[in-house]
Amino acid sequence: MSIPPELIGVPLVITIPAIVIVVRMWLAHKEKMAGLSAPRDNASLLDARLERVEQTVESIAIEMERVSEGQRFVTKLLSERAREASAALPHERVITPH
Repeated sequence: MSIPPELIGVPLVITIPAIVIVVRMWLAHKEKMAGLSAPRDNASLLDARLERVEQTVESIAIEMERVSEGQRFVTKLLSERAREASAALPHERVITPH
């Protein structure tokens, strides 16, 4: 009695890739856990970098406040000038053709 090749081939075609996938997942998990449990030697470098980023963001916020204050001042000047100019003009009714 001979064994049909399908009884050997089909399980191998399904089992071998499944084993490879499981082993790769296990190794990736093991590597990720090793990275998480390793002591953080560069924590002080990371803290210093984060502090520089915070200082940069604060200085940008201050500069943006200065820009907005300048815009408010210029808008106030322009509105005052427009009001003065409209008050100086005579108010004549102009009829435009349609």
